[in-house]
Amino acid sequence: MEGETESEEELIKRLNEWKDNVMSKGMRVNMNKTKVMISGERLMVRQKAVRWPCGVCSKGVGSNSIQCTSCQKWVHKKCNGIKGSMLKVAKSFICRGCLNPVTSAGRTSVDSGASAKLELVDKFCYLGDMLSVDGDADATVEARIRIGWNKLRQLVPLLTNKDCL
Repeated sequence: MEGETESEEELIKRLNEWKDNVMSKGMRVNMNKTKVMISGERLMVRQKAVRWPCGVCSKGVGSNSIQCTSCQKWVHKKCNGIKGSMLKVAKSFICRGCLNPVTSAGRTSVDSGASAKLELVDKFCYLGDMLSVDGDADATVEARIRIGWNKLRQLVPLLTNKDCL
């Protein structure tokens, strides 16, 4: 189900209507796999206005921070539980936000009543495309490029085999 709602209550109402409609047709719905993404103007209200926000907690970062190699956001050392020197992990560091996407405001779910807690995410894969709260296509383009390179790597033995030339 996709759509736009103005409030959390309206979202829960629409999700429950959708679930009841689907179930009336004899299908099952696993609400524990259902995800919610807040985007646009409503996202901006949830995020704090900080010049250099942490990619995990959204508070301002300082000298004791490290940059994620995936999303390029700066993250506090304490927000990712890095032990010891940050120099050892700097080149391959991936933040918790990229490993386990949740909203930056720290909230991880929306309570849908008796049904389930719906996971609140910053990005997710839908029909092969990566959708993100900021609406850009960077994640989708990166995912498609990664898939293309992986396919090319699978063909390297065939392309470099002298017997096939």
